[in-house]
Amino acid sequence: MTKATPTALYEAGLHHAREGRLLDAKSCCEQALSQDPGHAAALHLMGLLSVQGGQFGQAVEWISNAIRLDPRPDYLTSLALALRHLGRYDEALAIADKAVQLKPDEAGLWMHLGEALLDARRQAEALLSFQHALKLRPDHVDAAYRSGALLLESRKYQEALDLFSLCNRLRPDHVPTLQALALASRGLNRLDEALAYNLRAHELDPRHAPTLSNIGDIVAHSPGREEEAIPWFDKALELEPNLIPALNNKAHLLYKLQRFDDFIATTRRVTAIDPDDVVAATALGQFDLLTGNFETGWIGYEARLRNPTSAYPKLAQPMWLGDASLEGKTILVGTDEGLGDTIQFVRYVPMLAARGARVILVVQDPLHRLMSNLSGVSQCLSTSQTITLSQIDLHCPMCSLPRAFSTRLETIPANIPYLPSPTDDCLRVWEDRLGPHVLPRIGLVWSGNPKHVNDHNRSAPLRTLVRMLDGIEATFVSLQKDPRPDDKATLQELAGRIIDPTAHLTDFSETAALIKCLDLVITVDTSVAHLAGALGCPTWILLPFTPDWRWMLGREDSPWYPAVRLFRQDRGRDWTPVVQRVRGELETALPRFRKH
Repeated sequence: MTKATPTALYEAGLHHAREGRLLDAKSCCEQALSQDPGHAAALHLMGLLSVQGGQFGQAVEWISNAIRLDPRPDYLTSLALALRHLGRYDEALAIADKAVQLKPDEAGLWMHLGEALLDARRQAEALLSFQHALKLRPDHVDAAYRSGALLLESRKYQEALDLFSLCNRLRPDHVPTLQALALASRGLNRLDEALAYNLRAHELDPRHAPTLSNIGDIVAHSPGREEEAIPWFDKALELEPNLIPALNNKAHLLYKLQRFDDFIATTRRVTAIDPDDVVAATALGQFDLLTGNFETGWIGYEARLRNPTSAYPKLAQPMWLGDASLEGKTILVGTDEGLGDTIQFVRYVPMLAARGARVILVVQDPLHRLMSNLSGVSQCLSTSQTITLSQIDLHCPMCSLPRAFSTRLETIPANIPYLPSPTDDCLRVWEDRLGPHVLPRIGLVWSGNPKHVNDHNRSAPLRTLVRMLDGIEATFVSLQKDPRPDDKATLQELAGRIIDPTAHLTDFSETAALIKCLDLVITVDTSVAHLAGALGCPTWILLPFTPDWRWMLGREDSPWYPAVRLFRQDRGRDWTPVVQRVRGELETALPRFRKH
């Protein structure tokens, strides 16, 4: 009987391994190596068997011996995999990179390099690696999926959608792909498409709780259908009672519906499961602020800084929250939320200077020129500029200033206006653009940032708002930047009724100058509402049923802006009654506005 050769024994071991008979595979390899200790393929297979058995240190030894004999790219890839399991990410990355250099036209090696780069937290380079794999093999569904996932993580929704669409063509009815398509469509605010993808995923896998939660989230953001979302969340929670995204999504909807007892109970369920959950902690802080409980609200609101999406940088210097002397210190105050938040809270900057601080203010680019002359600011920088931190003693996020000054309802600093006044030259330019001031001038804003999480509630179609113009003797001026396609068409139809000078609104300094030339601003909840309020211009803000926390509940005025009036939706969450109410108030108020 002929004795089996080492190669035959290796091939038998490989067959056993593919069939899941790992002990038989190992036995064959051991026999092969007893005859030929330098059989590289058997050494490599022993390493792979060790990986499958969770013996990663042994795997590194076996595969390293194989590579010394035959440095093949697939052996290098196996070694990189074992090193990744051991957490030796830098070594794994170097090995995976060497494999690619040996065979740069092999898509699979670029995929392994991408995975090693992800382990090393080098996402941008990992994306390039996956994209290169897809370039080498345009039908490589995993390369398309991994690229799409990284683009989705970076909120590049259209690019992600294109890649997931490719995946869907290459691998139809793949549930994770359908879920990813839904997330990308959701990011683009294409709710109908997102719902369709999720419903198909649910049809294919009806017991997948996260899909049920995502369906609920989309329905909750569909005007007029909010109540339909709750059963979807409940079904998800029947399957996974501790599914935190479902609980947070449900809590958010309950908050919006002003079912506050249920909101608190649901959010407390989240904090019982995970006391460090950022979404729940932030939501509870915002609820306290909404209801006037500032003492605990500001503390809870600090949780926003722990959110991975927070724009506020990690700084080595201590954060100032009112507990240390500022005399002779340099403090950086940086924006950490939206444009409106920055405008609202820069009112605290002069108070920092009054305590002896040198204030370096960092604001969004569109606000930079306006804020550069703010009282108390030693240096104003924009977020796009390079910031030298070596001479900074302390820092404070913009939205943490109210907490640092222990702000209560009765102590809100409302010395209006607190923003720098536009120059006389700038005002003259705008007066010339607007023409003779014969009738009251009323500025209009009807929508905010479409990417804002609450945009579907706080924005309104222009066609809805124009009903307030009927029969009103006034000059209406658009302050609306980047109108949406439907609104742009409506604005063009109303060219003789609404002046549109927004092409000249290059930054907030220009917008501030235009507002100073107006008698009244009527706006939904946007940064312009804050700007007009901070300038002391009479401002009427149209609010959804449950507004952002800063407008609180039940009030027609704002403790933050004395010149502001609030017009709120009722439980019907419809803009029409709000518009009718505003129109009636306009008829009464017009005689009070100055005429020239």
